[in-house]
Amino acid sequence: MGHTIYYRVEILDWEGFRKFIARTCEGLGFRIIMENESVLILPECSGTEPLEIMRNGEGFVKTNLVEPCHSIFLLILHSVSSFGSVEMWED
Repeated sequence: MGHTIYYRVEILDWEGFRKFIARTCEGLGFRIIMENESVLILPECSGTEPLEIMRNGEGFVKTNLVEPCHSIFLLILHSVSSFGSVEMWED
């Protein structure tokens, strides 16, 4: 079993995104690690990797279709479009 979400992001309003994602992760009960140019989201679902979102760049996360984390990660990544741009694809 394996399922991966791939993404490319460009976040123009980095501080706005960081505030939004911190509040969102707090509400979801996910731990979050903030760096200067990236955010690492640590999910509570076993079998799901942490999601790292860089200010500008590409990444991937193995979710193995574990719910609700898979769907939450999709929603989080789609929310990037409010702060810049995002492209996503899955396999």
